[in-house]
Amino acid sequence: MSLTQLLFYIMAFIVVASALFVASSKNLVRSIFMFFITLFGLAGLYVLALADFVAVTQIVIYVGGVLVLILFAFMLSGKETLNVLQQQKSKFISLSKLPAILLAALFFVVMVNVILKTDADNVYWVKMVTGANRQIKPNDIMTDNIGINLMTRYLLPFEAISILLMMALVGAAHLARKERGTV
Repeated sequence: MSLTQLLFYIMAFIVVASALFVASSKNLVRSIFMFFITLFGLAGLYVLALADFVAVTQIVIYVGGVLVLILFAFMLSGKETLNVLQQQKSKFISLSKLPAILLAALFFVVMVNVILKTDADNVYWVKMVTGANRQIKPNDIMTDNIGINLMTRYLLPFEAISILLMMALVGAAHLARKERGTV
């Protein structure tokens, strides 16, 4: 086993374990900080995949932007709201959670099916790229190409994402400033 594989397995374990903790924890503060670990671990996986720009974007946008928004919404929310969230029933499996459990089980079956039936070495586009010797090498500079494409070919989706993030910010501020009697 090479060092790269070992690092991948360590990072993947950190990401999966922290994501499971986020999903199962009742304490919101611990969930937010474990989400922080999950996002950093995911950025580490992007670095291992030689996607350095995506890794930096992951840290800047998600850790620096979205997670800070979540922290501010948590800090600005009323103590009564947080107490109600923590006083909910603690049953892991209940009838009200049945649709979510069925959907998760269906998604798991589809993922396992795709993993078992996919032969990554014989995929057409992988053969085409390796045959043309167009693989990304660790010393390639990709950020110039990404910047040019973001400002020309993908300008509309880039702006749509910025509007979506602004709407999330306005929504978080609105929810945090609601009066005590209204819901």
